[in-house]
Amino acid sequence: MTISSTPEGVSVEPRHLRFDVSEDLKTLWHGNDAFRTAFFNALSLQFPDGEQQFINAVRLYRDKIEDPKLKAEIRGFIGQEALHSREHKDYNEALKARGYDIDALDRRFQKHMAWVGKLPPSRQLAGTCGAEHYTAVLANAILSHPEWMEGATPAMAKLWRWHAIEETEHKSVAFDVYRECVGNERLRRIVFLFVTWNFFKYTFLNTCSLLKADGKLWSLRTWLGGVNFLWGKPGVLRKCLPEFLAYFRKGFHPWQQDNRELLERNLRELDMTSSAG
Repeated sequence: MTISSTPEGVSVEPRHLRFDVSEDLKTLWHGNDAFRTAFFNALSLQFPDGEQQFINAVRLYRDKIEDPKLKAEIRGFIGQEALHSREHKDYNEALKARGYDIDALDRRFQKHMAWVGKLPPSRQLAGTCGAEHYTAVLANAILSHPEWMEGATPAMAKLWRWHAIEETEHKSVAFDVYRECVGNERLRRIVFLFVTWNFFKYTFLNTCSLLKADGKLWSLRTWLGGVNFLWGKPGVLRKCLPEFLAYFRKGFHPWQQDNRELLERNLRELDMTSSAG
């Protein structure tokens, strides 16, 4: 009997894809829209250090796991997150070409991540589970609503789809480790409140910093379009809200949202674009 809850047919294996998006990132790559471009770029800025912290948190418990299936999935999780970190590091380096002070934004977030890295292991792992929930819900939304990436350059759309696919594949790995090794439901929920605050805080601050560099920070039209994108129509965050809040449910588990069919469809389409590219 395995303690892994990753369903049959879902493989947690890293894909060694490379994305050269340096030219795309010199532009407003998301439909020439300043807010949408800044929002996705702001998310990317958190990934290299954030995903390294996820790896570190899971590694603290890896030796306590004896189940061979979950052990293999931990290896796959670490491999996938390491590749995400690498690709988003390159992504963020390319943003400097537009004149953004990425080093200053990195320092702000790294200070927070250094604090996280000093927390007790159980809180680090609880934080990883909470952050992985956000990435899994957003990943599901990106895969479910391809129209949300309409207007994005093909290379950027492919990078975000690849990331979303792998976040979906490994969405329960850290959670299964936590359930086996810590299992404190109250801690899981409390830490999620802190994760929520910091996730939205740094996404907002980074978006503002990028818009300021573009001369759009005080543009009412930019912000009205952005609020509509996130909360109106299509309402990216509004549509995700029930799934974000599901984390507080008693007995919550990531695969209660069984999106294997969506995953398989997007994998087939990614393979087609990979062979075409």
